[in-house]
Amino acid sequence: MSIKNIAGKRVVVTGGAGFIGSHTCELLLEQGAEVLALDNLATGHLANLDHLKSVVSLRFEELDVATGNALANAVESFKPEAIIHLAALVSVQESIVNPELNFERNVTATQRVIEAARTNNVSRLVFASSAAIFGDNTELPLNESSDKRPLSPYGAAKLASEYLLMGAAYSYNLTVTANRYFNVYGPRQDPKSPYSGVMSIFLDRFRAGKGVTVYGDGQQTRDFIFVKDVARMNVLGAASAQAGFQPFNVCTGRSTSLLDLIAEFRKYFPDAPETAFAESRKGDIIHSLGDPSAARNAMGFDATTTLSEGLKQYLDGEGVAV
Repeated sequence: MSIKNIAGKRVVVTGGAGFIGSHTCELLLEQGAEVLALDNLATGHLANLDHLKSVVSLRFEELDVATGNALANAVESFKPEAIIHLAALVSVQESIVNPELNFERNVTATQRVIEAARTNNVSRLVFASSAAIFGDNTELPLNESSDKRPLSPYGAAKLASEYLLMGAAYSYNLTVTANRYFNVYGPRQDPKSPYSGVMSIFLDRFRAGKGVTVYGDGQQTRDFIFVKDVARMNVLGAASAQAGFQPFNVCTGRSTSLLDLIAEFRKYFPDAPETAFAESRKGDIIHSLGDPSAARNAMGFDATTTLSEGLKQYLDGEGVAV
């Protein structure tokens, strides 16, 4: 399968002004697609699309996917072949504090996408799912059939959305790809966002000449994947002709400890203060690692960016001398 198959196609990207969304729009345009980016700008930023303003095949509309018929009307007008649904409430903590908002933006919004596709003959959907659906499952590496144990309303909403999409795929003959992102990092990740990954938090601290605080001993591990690799998997899903519902771990299959990550950062910030350590936080997942083989076998996808190369591109994209 090739992302080149998307050339000449029309694609709607919800959450198109967000971190992952803007990179996905960028790759779609590079491959010759026409793109309608939709975003309510709750966490997305128009600045993320500034470098694409002169591209005539990109349209932007400020729109809340979960509200009424707004999405269906936009889809009816644009007539896309695919929808990449990235818009969401992406804060685990906010989903706990405001579960109704979490349901609206994560579950209701998914149903709106399904309805927009069903009523406008859109055959391909790509959904931004999350490794949060696995929760505290310690049987690593996690594969697509691993037990689902979401620890938050956010993780539960992502899993509920997958089931809605599964039912829709077989009821309405849709091609649905559910991409379960692991720890995504890269340029345009907002360190002030409530969902900000550890990468952007570390960069924000190091760039300010401050040290970082690690909760626990630093041996906890994550599967870090570069945002441009994630965008490629999104586009592959939009180009896919395989019928039915297919969930995929979007990960590298490589485990990195927080101490190893800090060591990588210190190559660029050698004068940063020493790392501080604090007591582990309740509910934090100690180890997370995905098995990427299903995406490789079915979609021809591999995360090709190493951590060191991805960090270099990240820092360069954020204006740090590398």
